[in-house]
Amino acid sequence: MKEASRYLKNAREILLSAPKEDSTYTDIKPVQEACGTAYLAVLKAVDEYLLAKGVDKKELPKSVDGYRELLRKYALIHNGKLVREFEKVYDILHIAGYYRGLLWDVNVVKEAFKAAESFITKLE
Repeated sequence: MKEASRYLKNAREILLSAPKEDSTYTDIKPVQEACGTAYLAVLKAVDEYLLAKGVDKKELPKSVDGYRELLRKYALIHNGKLVREFEKVYDILHIAGYYRGLLWDVNVVKEAFKAAESFITKLE
């Protein structure tokens, strides 16, 4: 999961550049960028997991639905919680954090990053 770890580290570095007052980010752009990069870390981890399970590189998913499908196929057998955790990090990092820019609270973003790190660790 070397590549996933690199992406997550980059996401944390981006987040450090986000100005904040008390426990609120005052500029959403770097927060969105950091959330997007953290989500990419999750996708990199899933890619590595799938490759280790025998999925051909050409068959790796190109959409979130593709990731869902292959996670159900390869991870549900071993750990049904992984599919739910993927949905959780997808919703909070990609949709709320990156796409919608709804994450202003420093503690919420920290928890989202912890969820991503936990998910990545479970794939190792």
